[in-house]
Amino acid sequence: MPLEDAARRCTEGGFVWLGMFEPDQAELEEVRVAFGLHELAVEDAQSFHLRPKVEQYGDDDFHLVILRTARYDNGSVDFGEISVFIGSNFVITVRQGVASELHGARERLEQRPKLLALGTQSVLWAILDQVIDSYTPVVADLEHDIDAVEAMVFSGAVAPTERIYFLRREVTDFWRAVHPLLAATAIIERGRWADELTPYFRDVNDHLVLVNEEVSAQRDLLATILEANMAVISVEQTKVSVRQSAFMEQLTIMSTVFLPLTFVTGFFGQNFGWLVDNIASPWEFVLFGIGGLLLPCMALYMWFRAKTAKRKLEEQATAIAQGRGSSPSIPSRAKPA
Repeated sequence: MPLEDAARRCTEGGFVWLGMFEPDQAELEEVRVAFGLHELAVEDAQSFHLRPKVEQYGDDDFHLVILRTARYDNGSVDFGEISVFIGSNFVITVRQGVASELHGARERLEQRPKLLALGTQSVLWAILDQVIDSYTPVVADLEHDIDAVEAMVFSGAVAPTERIYFLRREVTDFWRAVHPLLAATAIIERGRWADELTPYFRDVNDHLVLVNEEVSAQRDLLATILEANMAVISVEQTKVSVRQSAFMEQLTIMSTVFLPLTFVTGFFGQNFGWLVDNIASPWEFVLFGIGGLLLPCMALYMWFRAKTAKRKLEEQATAIAQGRGSSPSIPSRAKPA
C-alpha cells in the first residue's frame, strides 16, 4: 500500500508494521515525515553499528532498538543489523545486510492472536525471539569447527595457526554482537510493557544469557588451544633440532674416523727414500699400513670410552646430589597424647 495510507491507518485502530530492506536516505526521509519519527533516530538507523542498543526518544511510547543478526556460512560468520522503530501504533523495521529476514517472526506472531492483540510490543518480542534463536545454529557450527581444531592440536599434530586466529576473531565478533544485547534486553524487560509479555521477554533474556555463556566459553577455549598449538610447534622445533644435532654428531664421528685414514694414505703416498728402501715386501706393507690404521683407531676408541665413562660418573653424581636435596630429613613434631 502507499506510504500515506499506511501512516493513516495508524489512526484507525490497530497498528502498522512497515518493513524496509537497505533503504536509501530519501526513503527514510519519507518514512520520517509520514510517521513523525525523530530525526536523530532516523540518522542512527542509517549507519551500521557494532553494538546492539535501546534508545528512547521523546515520550515513553517511542523507542529505537538496534539488533545485530548473525549466520554461519562457509566457515565464517556473516552479520546483519535490524533497526526497530516502535511507537504506540506502528512498528518500522529497517534491515541491513544478510541474515535479517523477519518473515518467520511475522508467522510466529500471527499464530498467537492473543499476543498480536497486545499491539506493537508483541512485535518487538517476536523480532527479539527470532534474532536470538538464530544465534543457536551459529554457536553449534562454531563449536564444531573448534572441536576439530582442538582434536588436531591435542593429538600432537600442529594445527594451522592462521585457522585458530581466524576462529578466535569470528568468535570475538560474534561475542560483540551477543554480549551487549544483554543490557538491551534487560532495559526492555524492565520497560513499561503489558504484563502478559513479561514472561516472554524473560524467556528471551534467559536464552540470550545461555548463548552469551557459550560464546564466552568458546573464546576462552580458543585461547587455550592457541597456547597449546604454540607448545606443540615448540616441541616439533625441538625435535628437529635434536635430529639435526644427532646428524651432525654422526658426521663429526665419520670425519674423525677418516682423519687418520687420510693421514696414513697421504703418508704412504709420498716417495720418501726410507719408505722406498724399507717396504720391499707385502708383509712389510701390511705391518706398516694396517698397523698405522689400527693404532689411531684404537686410540680413538679408548678416548671415546673414557669420555663416556666420565660422563656417566658425572650423571650419577648429579642424580645423587639431587636426590639428597629433594628429600631432606624432617624432624618429627608429634606431641605426646
